[in-house]
Amino acid sequence: MSRPFHPDDLYRFAVATDPRLSPDGARAAFTVQTVAPAKDGYRQALWMVPTDGDETGRQITIGARHDRHGRFSPDGKTLAFLSDRRLHVEEEPSAVDAKQREDSQQVHLLPLDGGEAHRLTDVPRGVDAFWWSPDGSRLLILSSSHGATRDEDRRRRGKSRSPKPEDAPDSDYHFVDRLGYHSNGVGFTYHSIAQLWVVDTATGAARRLTEEAAGVGEAAWSPDGTKVVYTTNLRRDHDVELRSHLVVVGADGAGRTRLTGESSAFFAPVWMPDGSTIAAMGGHLPQNFYRSDLWLVAADGSDASTAGDGRNLTGRHDVMLSASINSDIVPGEDHVAIPSGDGAWLTFRAPIDGSMELWRVATADGSLERLTNGHQSIAAFDQVEPKRGSARTVWLRASATELADLWIRDGTGGAPGRLTDLNRNVLSEIELREPVERWVEVDGRRIQGWFLGAVPAKGAQAGPPPLVTEIHGGPHTLYGWSPMLEFQLLAATGISVFFSNPRGSEGYGLEFNEANIRDWGPGPMRDVIAGIEAVVDDGLADSARLGLTGGSYGGYLTNWILGHDDRFAAAMTCRSVSDMGLLMLTGDISGGFWAKYEFKTTPWDDPAYFREISPIAYADRIRTPLLIQHSERDIRTTIGQAEQLFTVLRSKKRPVRLLRVPEETHELTRSGTPFRRVENLAVVRDWFRHFLVEGKRGLPPLPKVHGGR
Repeated sequence: MSRPFHPDDLYRFAVATDPRLSPDGARAAFTVQTVAPAKDGYRQALWMVPTDGDETGRQITIGARHDRHGRFSPDGKTLAFLSDRRLHVEEEPSAVDAKQREDSQQVHLLPLDGGEAHRLTDVPRGVDAFWWSPDGSRLLILSSSHGATRDEDRRRRGKSRSPKPEDAPDSDYHFVDRLGYHSNGVGFTYHSIAQLWVVDTATGAARRLTEEAAGVGEAAWSPDGTKVVYTTNLRRDHDVELRSHLVVVGADGAGRTRLTGESSAFFAPVWMPDGSTIAAMGGHLPQNFYRSDLWLVAADGSDASTAGDGRNLTGRHDVMLSASINSDIVPGEDHVAIPSGDGAWLTFRAPIDGSMELWRVATADGSLERLTNGHQSIAAFDQVEPKRGSARTVWLRASATELADLWIRDGTGGAPGRLTDLNRNVLSEIELREPVERWVEVDGRRIQGWFLGAVPAKGAQAGPPPLVTEIHGGPHTLYGWSPMLEFQLLAATGISVFFSNPRGSEGYGLEFNEANIRDWGPGPMRDVIAGIEAVVDDGLADSARLGLTGGSYGGYLTNWILGHDDRFAAAMTCRSVSDMGLLMLTGDISGGFWAKYEFKTTPWDDPAYFREISPIAYADRIRTPLLIQHSERDIRTTIGQAEQLFTVLRSKKRPVRLLRVPEETHELTRSGTPFRRVENLAVVRDWFRHFLVEGKRGLPPLPKVHGGR
């Protein structure tokens, strides 16, 4: 008999990511992430599974902490991967910074016919990504350069004692003269500029390929291995005016050619099989700011000076190629487009009605075909053609009640086959409830939502159960058919959950996605409230026991609603925004670029407007008991957002509590330290249980320790 979900169950889940097929399609490699024994971090290992379905997957690497990013060589005999495994003892001369190299990810090569993996690269700051050359003789690697901090410089000198004056660096101050100098989850990145290198796979010899002032984003080899395409921002003011241009350079470093014009914003480039064109996602600003299309661009640069910079394959279809479905257990992965062997089709992922599906577009006429269909979230995929015209596709599929597993299909039709069932044992013990889809109409738009019914609580009062409404972040992301552990925990506590995609969410067309421009508060609030009222009117929730919560933009809308509506018995706002001017002036999305698209002005051009759209301007109206949760190392929505809101409410003697989470970032609920993620789940459960299930009015006692039973 199954039992309700508990926060501690998070420790037991295996999370699959990054599936890759061997060139012959016979095997799939993927990464599996598990919680470390001490529950203070994660372990990643590479797994392999035959695609004929006759065997289950098996682990093939055991590194110190992280083995990931497995990529088959073109001949299928070697698997290259990134690892932070320790250097062998004989390879640790005192003259090098062994500590730094232990902490960094280096490329390792694993022979698949037997034998141990060996390290190929020895880059001081590690490798961020890599790509095999078509003949397998070289790797293209992406590596960031950093400036040394005082502690790092001391480690490099091998000093465990106090440094002598002559040992000390000149200064550990950070002088900054451009925006984009720090990043959520990473920290200070001013000196971190990613460049491309070419590495010989036989000798490990490395040669630098690029010297881009703004750094390099992504790259791909030409089919003949003589050229490389990559993305970079070529503007001198690249920190102020964000762009992403396509550039081609010879593999020997010669002949740098710009492929796209000034307004381009492209990502995920891939060379088409005939070598004459490059497919890339994105497009041109301003029209492609909120919508990424799939383009074909001439590889010789002939499109760079023409209007449009290439041919838009998906422009006449209302699909959104860069969208992501929220989940607190299935990681979001990069979007890619994979060409067929003859170049006639490009396969990609895009959402529709809360599902993330596979699609393909014809390169000849832009006709679109949907390849998968279901209440599901396809988190990643790969595709090869062992024989011309015979595609084999592997993908990671999750749903509202299933974590991601590998599925396989030949061709474009027929039923897929399941290759893995990584969490069978733990999921067999737990009752994960299936949400029910609901739609309401607001201001002439159909708003999709879901209702997750509560597990009946022991001794619960008669009548409908309490309801917590969850609001997603972004604002341009979406909820859908993807697992949310927080929702399941609330349902297990006897609290139903409603979640929806208000205007501004992705997956419903460009007009819907842009419907919240200069309207972050009132319009989306109407969408959310309409969904709540429909649930109550249908007798599914107790109108006297309503809760509200959300994170990031969801925290903004939570704060906004609480300042304009007092129907809620309790609320929790997470990593939220209370001051819109502060959001645009601090953190890793600060500056006028995003503000000009989202609000058509900036805080310095129209400070009164940004005050008007800030929840802090209405905070004195909030009377709902509110828990304000914020991570102290959040560089997306900085902790000052929480401090302002708490100060106002406490000064007004309102029922409020501030929860500061140490050492965590904006990603606490998705990739934070495991024991803190578990503790956060318990905090959410206990806060709403206190007010909505137990019916208590005053603030709960301050907890000593959360997370356990």
